[in-house]
Amino acid sequence: MKTLNDIINWIINSGFLALLIYIAVAFGKPWVDSKIKHAKTAQEKEAWTLLEQVAMTAVNARVGKHQTGQEKFVDASTAVQAYLENKGINIDMKQVEAAVQSAYELSTLTPTVNPNEDKPDTAKKVDPVLEAIKAAHNRANKLTLDKTVEAKG
Repeated sequence: MKTLNDIINWIINSGFLALLIYIAVAFGKPWVDSKIKHAKTAQEKEAWTLLEQVAMTAVNARVGKHQTGQEKFVDASTAVQAYLENKGINIDMKQVEAAVQSAYELSTLTPTVNPNEDKPDTAKKVDPVLEAIKAAHNRANKLTLDKTVEAKG
């Protein structure tokens, strides 16, 4: 028992304990910092996902209202910002507006019309993906017959 007591006294008096604590903190701090950074990143990702969902809901809720597009946009942006603030999530209004604009563009309930049409009442719906495919520079139907035969055989 006396030797154990002597060893403990030596650890405390010699400063070896302080060295052990310093080493533990030096190796533990980067690990703790990485865990904190990971938690913040995950929290921000979840906040952005919630923002996207709330923006999509706000846009879809305003589809049938008799308002101009700008009024719907402002109304939806304000509603999303208020909802997030009530939940304790502070997101810049410009990011909220960007999310609402994105939700409007992604919504299947909002029509996409061709701005080149003369009469907006009779404008045809345009599928932006189909238009992009038609305009692609590497479409298969642009290849010549000779190159297609060489590629197959």
